[in-house]
Amino acid sequence: MKIIVALLAVLSMGGCVSASTHADQVQNNGNISVGVAQKEIKVGMSGADVIQALGSPNMVSTDDKRREVWVYDKVATDTVQSSSSGWVFAVLAGGQSRSGATSTSQRTLTIVIKFDEQNLVRDFAYHSSKF
Repeated sequence: MKIIVALLAVLSMGGCVSASTHADQVQNNGNISVGVAQKEIKVGMSGADVIQALGSPNMVSTDDKRREVWVYDKVATDTVQSSSSGWVFAVLAGGQSRSGATSTSQRTLTIVIKFDEQNLVRDFAYHSSKF
């Protein structure tokens, strides 16, 4: 009987992951981030290289000198749910114990890339927020 209880306890822990670990996994699924902008975008790179690094921009406009300005604007809502259930406890004591938590947050990232007359990156800026 002790072997069965020990086996059930080990099996019940196999799928557990903390809410913070799960949140990190969810938040790192996007390909555009401040880190990507810092690492990949360089002054002098071509528009094709920018698209390869970040994908297509959300908006393309021109400044007063008719130079292109690309804007990437991303908004993400992260909802993390975790729950646990004491089903091993339920087998032994005839009851069931459950607990859980839910957390929701939003992230925004805006990247503005300015090109020169030769369509090469002349400047870029980014802003990130989380609430």
